[in-house]
Amino acid sequence: MSAASSRALSIGLLASLAITFAAAAVGAIASSSSAAFYASLDRPAWAPPASVFGPVWTLLYLLMAVSAWLVWRTQGLRSASAALGAYALQLVANALWTWLFFAWKMGAAAFVDAVVLWALVAFTAFKFWQARRVAGVLMLPYLGWVTYAVFLTFSIWRRNPGLL
Repeated sequence: MSAASSRALSIGLLASLAITFAAAAVGAIASSSSAAFYASLDRPAWAPPASVFGPVWTLLYLLMAVSAWLVWRTQGLRSASAALGAYALQLVANALWTWLFFAWKMGAAAFVDAVVLWALVAFTAFKFWQARRVAGVLMLPYLGWVTYAVFLTFSIWRRNPGLL
């Protein structure tokens, strides 16, 4: 591998990380004071403590970014436009959920967004799998977590009609 192609791959990985973590930052802005709100909610016994979310999401965002980079690396931007477009859409839905739930306290809309996010992540994982299997596999923990989040969002929304 030439130094130029190695540099291009490194820049691609950094771009994927930057785009993914920028979406995470947009969501983080909405959740800057979420710990107190989350603590005030009636949550099911299977809800995680607030301290779990940061480490889990950091790992998931890292896996997602590497996955997107692998797809770009394998197929290029033009050939992978459907897969990477789905990836971009799910990043938007991901960031929007935090605003709907924590900033705007719109439980029903957050639940609908979570369902849409699940469908987008499932489609993205499928497209990534088609492009490069390991990229699809790297999306599976995220799909699992979003599946859990759909049920958690629904449960918390229904338990807290006055707050959400």
